[in-house]
Amino acid sequence: MLEGQYIGVVIPARNEEHHIQTVLETLPEFIDMAVVIDDGSTDNTNQRANSVQTSFEKIILQTNGIGVGGAIDKGHQYILKNLKHPFISVVMAGDGQMDPDNLESLLQPILVGDADFAKGNRMKNDADIQQMPKARRRASKILGWLTTLASGRKVTDPQCGYTASSSTLLQHWNWDNSWKGYGYPNYWLIHLSSEGWNVKDVPVRAVYGSEISGIKPKRFFFNVGLMMTKEHHKRCFRHLKTTPLMWLALAAYLLGYASIFLGTINPLAVLALPLFWWVAHRVDRLAMYRYDGGRTKI
Repeated sequence: MLEGQYIGVVIPARNEEHHIQTVLETLPEFIDMAVVIDDGSTDNTNQRANSVQTSFEKIILQTNGIGVGGAIDKGHQYILKNLKHPFISVVMAGDGQMDPDNLESLLQPILVGDADFAKGNRMKNDADIQQMPKARRRASKILGWLTTLASGRKVTDPQCGYTASSSTLLQHWNWDNSWKGYGYPNYWLIHLSSEGWNVKDVPVRAVYGSEISGIKPKRFFFNVGLMMTKEHHKRCFRHLKTTPLMWLALAAYLLGYASIFLGTINPLAVLALPLFWWVAHRVDRLAMYRYDGGRTKI
């Protein structure tokens, strides 16, 4: 327990036999419950996790390849049902990429009532940025831009999965429609923005070692890009009822799509696409700014 709130940790793990023990052993003393979700590991992840002696309650759930997003949802839901309220549920990957020394600072915005959701940001420190592999740095910038478009708010380092959620947020989350695979941080940020939850960025240290990413870049960008496009437009339609500006943004988006269609007749028509979509994005950001009382960033 920390400052009157119980603290739970969700640890998704798939083939993390070399890291899971250290992740569990280095969790701070104020942790009340840790839920490891072994999502179809073919190595000794389960045995290593079971062998660790802890001062907090440790639960190991077995799933069969439901995806990292689905595994995290499963952990959050277990904590929601079994940990005393009020609580904060933190996500820490089973690969050791999240520094436990940053955990207390990640919790602070929720503990003091400034946020419903806190996310780590590895882009706040130049040394951490340089430590990040170049391919990941480029991908993070691209995904930050795309998530900004889809959420209507400025987003930096959206792929940092080091997050903390209040019990109030988890009680209201739509688990049936939650994104199950890679890209879950983007999905959450889009919906947190659309639903008006208060989100805070917290600087965290980037940690990279011998872990191996299971992401296939081409498939990831296609699937996640498609998801963000869909969720972006759903958000716009949802907010037609909340601010008249969203009608203008939607009109500009539709004119952009029309220019693509007209480009099949006259290729010059496509030249109008960047202008229409730039206007649409600026008006969209302004609409979300007014909807959420002046917040422009996540």
